Formats: sequence, structure tokens, C-alpha cells
Amino acid sequence: MVRLLGRYGARSAGRPGGAPARRAAERARAMHRRRTARDGGHAESPEPGRLRSALTGRSVAGQVFLLQVVIVLLLVVAAVVSLYLQVRHDSTQEARNRSVAVAESFADAPGTREALSSPNPTAVLQPRAEAARKATGVDFIVVMNTDGIRYTHPKPDRIGKKFVGTIAPALAGQTVTEEIKGTIGRLVQAVVPIKAPDGKVVGLVSAGVTTNNIGGAADRQLPLVLMAAAVGLGLATAGTALVSRRLLRQTHGLGPHEMTRMYEHHDAVLHAVREGVLITGGEGRLLLANDEAHRLLDLPEDAEGRHVLDLGLPDDTADLLASGRTATDEVHLVKDRLLAVNQRPTDVEGGPPGSVATLRDSTELRALSGRAEAARERLNMLYDAGVGIGTSLDVTRTAQELAELAVPRFADFATVDLFDSVLAGGQPEAVTPLRRTASSGVRKDAPLYPVGRPIRFVDSSPQARSLRSGQAVLEPDLDVAPGWHAQDLERTAQVVEYGIHSLITVPLRAGALVLGVVSFWRSHKPQPFDAEELALAEELVARAAVSIDNARRYTREHSMAVTLQRSLLPRRLPEQSALDIAYRYLPAQAGVGGDWFDVLPLSGARVALVVGDVVGHGLHAAATMGRLRTAVHNFSALDLPPDELVALLDELVGRIDQDEAAEGGSAPVTGATCLYAIYDPVSRRCTVARAGHPPPALVRPDGSVTFPDVPAGPPLGLGGLPFETADLELEEGSRLVLYTDGLVEDRERDIDEGLELLRGALERAGESPEETCRAVLDSRLPAKPSDDVALIVARTRALSADRVAEWEVPSDPAAVAKTRAAVTRQLTEWGLEELTFTTELVLSELVTNAIRYGADPIQVRVLFDRTLICEVFDSSNTSPHLRYAAMTDEGGRGLFLVAQLAERWGTRYTPEGKVIWAEQSLP
Repeated sequence: MVRLLGRYGARSAGRPGGAPARRAAERARAMHRRRTARDGGHAESPEPGRLRSALTGRSVAGQVFLLQVVIVLLLVVAAVVSLYLQVRHDSTQEARNRSVAVAESFADAPGTREALSSPNPTAVLQPRAEAARKATGVDFIVVMNTDGIRYTHPKPDRIGKKFVGTIAPALAGQTVTEEIKGTIGRLVQAVVPIKAPDGKVVGLVSAGVTTNNIGGAADRQLPLVLMAAAVGLGLATAGTALVSRRLLRQTHGLGPHEMTRMYEHHDAVLHAVREGVLITGGEGRLLLANDEAHRLLDLPEDAEGRHVLDLGLPDDTADLLASGRTATDEVHLVKDRLLAVNQRPTDVEGGPPGSVATLRDSTELRALSGRAEAARERLNMLYDAGVGIGTSLDVTRTAQELAELAVPRFADFATVDLFDSVLAGGQPEAVTPLRRTASSGVRKDAPLYPVGRPIRFVDSSPQARSLRSGQAVLEPDLDVAPGWHAQDLERTAQVVEYGIHSLITVPLRAGALVLGVVSFWRSHKPQPFDAEELALAEELVARAAVSIDNARRYTREHSMAVTLQRSLLPRRLPEQSALDIAYRYLPAQAGVGGDWFDVLPLSGARVALVVGDVVGHGLHAAATMGRLRTAVHNFSALDLPPDELVALLDELVGRIDQDEAAEGGSAPVTGATCLYAIYDPVSRRCTVARAGHPPPALVRPDGSVTFPDVPAGPPLGLGGLPFETADLELEEGSRLVLYTDGLVEDRERDIDEGLELLRGALERAGESPEETCRAVLDSRLPAKPSDDVALIVARTRALSADRVAEWEVPSDPAAVAKTRAAVTRQLTEWGLEELTFTTELVLSELVTNAIRYGADPIQVRVLFDRTLICEVFDSSNTSPHLRYAAMTDEGGRGLFLVAQLAERWGTRYTPEGKVIWAEQSLP
């Protein structure tokens, strides 16, 4: 209990202190400053209004002032009354004495007794009496006979009349004094006898004095009394002002009601506040302790007044309270409570020496904060799961992210088991086994199933029950879990011996699909998993399941797109002798793109190389790429030059865009690029045309690298501009490098920087195309390419002159025989005698047609390569057509025979004319 009684009881020796008292004092000072500012006065002196308030009794000083005024007035009244009584008594006594003395003196005066016996006593005594009266200051001197008849009187009309007063004692010889109410006011008169020598009373003398004539002393003393009263009132006023001023300064302008209300407020606060308040003096004695302090510290009833070291407190707490040093939220253990102690000295701003300390029980707060911290950690983990799981569209990586997130924040070990079909992007099938996909733990030597191992859980295992019911399963104690032990008796015994004692299994559910199961294992923490952690595990796995399912769907779609794309790309390179070729095709990680390439054998031992890129990713880009590659195959069959073939592709892409727009499609192909090159091993000339594609790189036999200046046409689909070609003469052994922009350009660098890096990689590469491909990709390819990469490296070969034979043929039918003879000799030199008859027949027909329908000059060329190639050139543009001759037709069967005898045949056009060629397989 607080040793501070209410306003009607006795106060404690201590003052309310601590934070409430300081706040109240600050409010008082603020109120005083506001009142000072409002009244325009100064804080150093009381205002007239406040003095008036003090004098009117509304304050303590005013009440003291009124009390002092009452006391002064009572003293003044008492003094006046006492003075009045004293003066009255003194006046009466003096009047008695004076009247007696005057009367006796006049009675004993010579001639008084003799005048009584004279015939006219009045005539003798009246002048004497008046003279004596005036001389003595009495009001009257009356001489009378023994019968009381007056002989003298200040008023002559009363002479001869009877005296008013008591004369009997005087006739007996005594002196009589009495107070009477006379005609001249209240007076004291004395009557003395006039005696003869023989003692006989012969007359009487009376002298009287009014009290008004004796009151001069009172008149002189009364001003002094009033002056003393005024001085007393002045001193009381000054004292009241001084007291009021001091009280105003000490109470900071608070009135008695405000002081009372503040005191009652502080008293109520000290009783009701949930913080302990202790006030200690400068010598370390406890001055005040509120109820909460008594409860928290278990203080004895007589704690106030005792030294804090004698209260039985723990040493560190007692030392802190006794030292008076400043402390902020110091935690002290007092019995079973954790107390947060704050302490401040009280003499900082001129206060009394000592300190005030507040105590706050933080035991429950610590428990609540612990639970709040755990809840916050769980929320943080769920938030981290939202941003940290599913960073890639890879099923295995996503599962590993889940396992790594849970360890060690939630579990000591975490494993993820998925169905094999899920890993491949397919629908989960319960009949297929699960595979340990991801694992994470605080240690690496846990006896759990390793990653990659297929697992079939028995029906009694927690994992199987989770998969079957679709609900999480909690095994708080694995040592007494027979269903789990039945999975693998030897391994489960090792797990328990290792220290893993608690398990939560949660199925990975994505809608109606169960993708697998996640297991959380605990070993380091002795407490088993509880229901709250089971709910947290379900929430965590539910968030991860969405990411894993997204990765599964992406894997499926990506596999479909890659399959489609690879089906549209060349499965194997065609056989040809002009180039040694190596290639690489790497799809982007983010999705299948539209990069493509092809190698196309042409007539005359020539080879066409083509590489292209369709803007965008996905199935649409892959399908468009397939259409373009098919178009290139078809156009190349016409043996068109590169610029014409690229122009036809441009028209095709434009038509595709128009079809997409007509059908409401939103994926135009505009932006596709292409590079088309034709290499002739006989002339070692390469003709190149490109449509918005990066230029080729040329590695010469000496290792130098250049980027030939090939005119850059617009991307396919724009239309309106012609395409140009560049003719390159390549040395044998040169390497022609064709690529797509994914190799040299990405978000971190532009194409110029990429080309320079490619140049450096080519300069360091080996001589073979395979070595070149490997060196380029190892040095240039990013870890996760954002775009497809297509790369072709072609090392050139030359067809030697001894395998090429040419003849000029005159425009004369007789020259056909000479040409057949020359070709026969050449075939004999090459050891191809078996082809002589067929070759003669083919050349005879082709030369005859050229002579008959063509124009000079006519040339025949025979190439000995993988096949035997016969070519007939003439300068006309007319092309022969294969047709079936009727039975009655004389001609029209020559080309039919050529088509039957040759492996392939066709026509190609040149700027100078046309070439009709035919290929025969070598024996």
C-alpha cells in the first residue's frame, strides 16, 4: 500500500515523485506560463489580480490574510475596550479623588466655616467657590447647610435649592462619594463636612466632576491604538503578499483547488498505475513506494524510512536503487519476475537529493513478445516463400528452393519427393514411383534417402497416408511410429539413432493433382512439431506447390516446343564435299525461339548455307521458323541466286503477316532475319545475301578474322527494298561462321561489343569446325541464354582442277560426236568406264538440245565429285520441259531418257544464260 494518505489524512514524509510528478510539475509550469502570457505579467512577481484573489480569501494566502485581519481587529477592539474600561475606571477614580480633594480643601479653607455664620453666606462663599471651581477644573463646588440648602452653585438660579445627593454620611462626619446622572451629565461628586472646632458639623461642601472632563488620556491613547492596528494590518498584508508570492512560485501558479485536484490525481495514479514507483532520498532511504512496487518487490509493510539495502532485495537491484545512478530499461531478476527498471535523479533541476525509480514487470511481455516474434518469423518465412520459391521455371530447382527455405528456419531437414512424370512435365500418376528430387539439412550425413533415388512408400508410412488422404500428417515421436518404421526397418532405426525424432509430411497439391510429398524432419530442437507448425507447413507447401505446378506445366510446354522445333531443324547434315561443317543449336532457357539453320546441296557440287531468326518465342515462333525453312528448301530447288531467294522469303513473310491480321492474330512475323550463302568449290566463290541478319565471320587459313562487308537488307516482311549480294573468294581451308544474334547480343552488351568478343574467340579457336564451335560457345555463351543460339562453322574445300573437265562446243550437230569422244576419254582417265554409255547418251541429248534450241556459246563441263555431274551451258533463257511423247511423235523423248538415266537433273539460270545439268551416281 502507498504510505501517502488522502487530503483529509496525514501526509507521508515523502513527496510524490517519479514520472507522474514530473509530468504534473511540467503541466503546472506550462499553466503558469500560459497565465503569465495571458495576463501580460512576469513570472517573477505576483500579478495584481492574483493579489486581489489572495486578499479576497480565495487562496491559502488570502485565508491567512483574513485570519490576520480578524486577529488584528480583535486585538484593536480588545485594546479599545480595555482602554475604555481603564479610562472609565481611572476617570471615576480621579473624579472621586479630585472631587474629594477639592471639597475637603474648600471645606478646610480659611473663612469657609466663618462665612456660614454670616448673615449672607452666599455673598461670601459664591465668589470663592467659583474661583476655586475654575482653578481646580471641577464642574461645581456647592456649599450647603446641614439641611442641604445650597449657598453656592455654578448656576445662580439653583442657589437656595436643596442639594441632590446623599448627605447623611457627611452629617455624621464622613466623606461621601457617589456617581450620579446629573443635569450636566454623568458625574462623580463628593460631600465632606465642615466641622467646628469642637467637631460639630456646621455645614457641608460638595465638589463634582463629570467623566468627560477626565477623559483626555483616552483621547490621547486611542490614536496610538489605531495606529498600531493599522501597522499590524499593513504587516499582515505584506506578509500575506510575501506568502502568496512564495506559494505561487512553489506551486507554479496553482490555486488550492488545483493543488488539491493534482494531489488527489497523483495519489490515485500512484495507487492505480501498473508500474512500481520508488522514491529514495539522498542517503539511500526509501521515502515512498506505491502499491505496485510493494507487489513487484514484495516489500515489507514498514519499508518506508528504511535503507534500500535492508529491504531484502537482490544485490544488483538494491545497489542500483541505492546508487541513484541513471538507468534505462535495465532488466533485473527479482524472484520469479523480470523487472525493467528505469531510474533518474531528482536533483537535476534543483530538486531534493535522491532518485525516483519505476519498475515494469516484463515477464508476461517477454512471453508475449516471444510468441509475437515466432509469429513474425513465420510470416517472414511465408513471405520469403512467395518471393524465393519459383524463381525459375525448373521443377527440380523449385523443389530445392522449398527445401532450402525450410532449413533451418522451420525444420532441421527437408526432403521433396515428386512423381517421375511430374519431373518430365506430365500428369502425376500414382502407379509410378516417387523420386527424391530435393533435400536440404543442417548436416550432410543424415541417413535419409539420397537425392535421385526412386522411392515407393508403404501404405502405413506417413508419406503414403498423406498422398492417399491429401492431408498433412504429423508424427510427433518417430521412435514410437510403427507405420513409419515399416518403410525400411534398418534405415528408420538409423534415422532415430541419428537424432531425428519428429516428422511432418505434407502432400504437394495443385488443385486436384497431387504432385508429390514434402517431409520436414526435426532433430536439433528437443520439442516435437506441434499443431501450429503443422498448419505452417501446410501453408508453406501450398505456396510452393503452385510454383512447382507452374514449372511442371512450363516443362511440358517447353518440351513440346523444343520437340517441335527440333523436328523442324535438320536431323543430320546432307552429304556433300564442298564444306566441312559443324553446328550448334541451343534453345533459350526462357522459351523456344525461332532460330534455324540449314545446309542444302545444290547442282554443280555447290552448297547453300542458310541461317535465320524469327522474332519472339514459343510455338508460334517455332511454327513460323518451320514454314520459312520449308520455303527455303523449295526455293533452293529452283537454284535461285541468294538475293532472289531472300526476296521471295520477304514476300512470303509479308503474306503470312497479312493472313495473321485477317484472322485477328496478334503475333506478326515482321522482324524475321535471314542470311543465305552459296559456295562453289570449283571457283571457291561464295555469294552471300542477308536480310537484317548479323554479318558472317570469316576465319582465313592464317587465323585472321574478318567480318565481310555484306549489304544489310531490311528484315523479312517489310518489303519495298531490293536485296544485294556480296561475292567472296575463299581460300581453301577458310572457315565461314554463320550465327544468330543470340550469340553476340544480349541485355548487357550491344552487337558491336559482341562482334569484337566473337572475333577474339575465333582467333583463339582451333582449325577444325568442331573446335571452333566449342571455343565460341565456351567463351561467348552465357550461363542462361535469353535467346536461341544457332551457330554454323563451314571450312571450305576446293574441287581440284584434275576433277573438272570443260569443252567448247560449236553450234554444229556434227560436234556432238567429238564431244562424246572427249568425254569418253576423260571418264577413262578417271576410271569411270562403267558410266561411259550413260554419260554419252545424256550429253548427246543435252548438247543436241542446246545446239537445236539454244544459242552460242555452248559449253560442256563434267565434274568428278561424289557424283558425276554433266553440265551443258548455252546463252539462251529457254528451258526444256519434260513431257511424254506420243507414239507418232518423232521427238520429245530426249529429256525423258535423261530423267530416267540420271540420278537428278535440272536447270539453273545464270546472268549469261542457263545450265542444264544431270547427276549420276558413281559405281
